[in-house]
Amino acid sequence: MTFDKNINGQANAVSGTAVQDECKLKFLELKAKRNYRFIIFKIDGQEVVVEKLGSPEENYDDFANSLPPDECRYAVFDFDFITNENIQKSKIFFIAWSPESSRVRMKMVYASSKDRFKRELDGIQVELQATEPSEMSFDLIKSRAY
Repeated sequence: MTFDKNINGQANAVSGTAVQDECKLKFLELKAKRNYRFIIFKIDGQEVVVEKLGSPEENYDDFANSLPPDECRYAVFDFDFITNENIQKSKIFFIAWSPESSRVRMKMVYASSKDRFKRELDGIQVELQATEPSEMSFDLIKSRAY
């Protein structure tokens, strides 16, 4: 295993991809303050950065339509639902979006950085890997929430 140093001096295993502090900060705001419905992250150069913040008013379709059809992304989605016992609940999904049409190198970089990035986001409750929209449909999200 090799280690690279990012600009902040933190060691990152294998992929060498750093996680920008803003990623963790915005995730905490989604989790604790519910400031956002979703966050989309992308790897820019050697670091994971926030690409888009979805307001609390946005819905699942807004989220799904924000993912590029031919590029990989990481995303978190705060899914609100009502249980069979009529209790309001929420689950935070981590989605690794890796469409078949994306470049092989991009898929490899995202795959090798995923677990390390996910560990930075404390509070993920459900993880999905999707290569096409049907693998992260609203119905699938709903079924995984219960």
